[in-house]
Amino acid sequence: MSRVAIILKSPQSRAQAKLWVDKAPDYTRFELKESKRTLPQNALMWSLLTELARKLDWHGQRYSADDWKDYAMHALKRGRWMPSEDGGMVPIGMRTSDLSVDEMTDLIEFLHAFAARNGITWDFDGRDGAAVNAVPSAA
Repeated sequence: MSRVAIILKSPQSRAQAKLWVDKAPDYTRFELKESKRTLPQNALMWSLLTELARKLDWHGQRYSADDWKDYAMHALKRGRWMPSEDGGMVPIGMRTSDLSVDEMTDLIEFLHAFAARNGITWDFDGRDGAAVNAVPSAA
């Protein structure tokens, strides 16, 4: 077994996970992670980032949605820095696909607050309950 993943969502999936743990050789690494961000959260995040890129002139310059994503991830203290050859610093390790549901909710809330502080209003319902509701249903 080189790598396996299972989402704990039923008694059967929990039983399968227990079997894998019981059969794993010594020194096998075992991780538990929270649920990853939802697709509606991801869609909402990109809508917000795209609007910021389209509407906000930040310190005399326009930035892309990808740039704003990096900015928001840095604001949440999710990135690390690595020295570059020229003496500067390069941001690394900032992937929204690795965020949990709660972390993505924090990122979306940051974007709303940042936009409000900077006079940005959304051209859509930026707080659509279906998109912001990050917790998967128990069903």
